[in-house]
Amino acid sequence: MKVLVADDSAVPRLILERTLRSLGHETVTVVDGHEAWAIYPVFQPDVILSDWMMPGMDGIELCRRIRAAHTDRYSYFVLVTAMTEVEHVITAMAAGADDFIVKPLQQTALEATLIGAARVTALHEELRTQRSALERLNGLLHDDARRDALTMIGNRLRLSEDLAAAVAEIDRTGRPSCIALLDIDLFKRYNDVLGHPAGDVALRSVGQALAGSIRSVDTVYRYGGEEFLILLPDQTLEEATAAIEGVRTAVEHLGIPHPDNPSSRVITISGGLALATPGAPTDVNDWLRRADVALYEAKAAGRNTIVVSGRERDAV
Repeated sequence: MKVLVADDSAVPRLILERTLRSLGHETVTVVDGHEAWAIYPVFQPDVILSDWMMPGMDGIELCRRIRAAHTDRYSYFVLVTAMTEVEHVITAMAAGADDFIVKPLQQTALEATLIGAARVTALHEELRTQRSALERLNGLLHDDARRDALTMIGNRLRLSEDLAAAVAEIDRTGRPSCIALLDIDLFKRYNDVLGHPAGDVALRSVGQALAGSIRSVDTVYRYGGEEFLILLPDQTLEEATAAIEGVRTAVEHLGIPHPDNPSSRVITISGGLALATPGAPTDVNDWLRRADVALYEAKAAGRNTIVVSGRERDAV
């Protein structure tokens, strides 16, 4: 184990250092509590053997500081002293010490203390490892709960969280943002002709094409069925229109055959674009509604096109 020894008396410190090294422990010795506190985060000891009475910072204060540090690594703290009264033992334990050894030190007592320390630190390390694994698992579960299982892009849960955050960000930064609601054209006919397994493959392909055609700060979600939504933060209407037109072209260029799409014979998308601006009250449901109305207009205009929300068109 790694053992840090703090003792202002040279002879006991030297004897303890030699004994610990003879037992196979990596040992660092310091002359007072201040030096121990300075080297503690660097050395990261498994065990600290500290004299109680030291100038400057005594063993009790050193123990309190180390316990208050809340580091991931647990150090087994042993106070070494000539005091034997019960109240001193209680004081040591109340400060956070794990054990209490009375001078002069006997090697058998020291070895027994170190065996106990090894068990305790091993348990703490096991708990730390389990906690880290649990945190990673929770992170994966958190991400999985916000990912569409078919297309592997964001789902409605993640969308609702991100839209609420986007509205707050618009107010904070004073920069506009846009959303685009997209729908695969005549997708029911596609499923009717080619079957739902082929439809699932097409949905995955379109979803990945959308994700691959946007900026790293943009996010694509499966809105439901064959509908997708793209959140474009910190973009003007003109910038977002150009970006979504590029997305529409990317899907068309996939060239996925659609025998019942008379205009192009491949899968295409239609989209509705809506803007949210700072200073104007932005309701998420209204933002979505405006994008949905624009999408409906795109469908009515012949599909495979992008239409800007009427409110934005009127403002131009």
